[in-house]
Amino acid sequence: MASPLEFLQEVRAEARKVTWPNRRETMITTVMVLVMVMIASLFFLAVDQSIHLILSLVLGIA
Repeated sequence: MASPLEFLQEVRAEARKVTWPNRRETMITTVMVLVMVMIASLFFLAVDQSIHLILSLVLGIA
């Protein structure tokens, strides 16, 4: 088991190896996530409304 000081030194060494995204990559990724969230929400809205319509027709609750 490593001492706390050795552990922190190893953590810092590993953190230096990380390739951090630049501002452009971060913005592109953020926009892509937002687009995918919107597509997923529209899909689930359509599925929910379809199920609601079908159940209303079957149960005669309309």
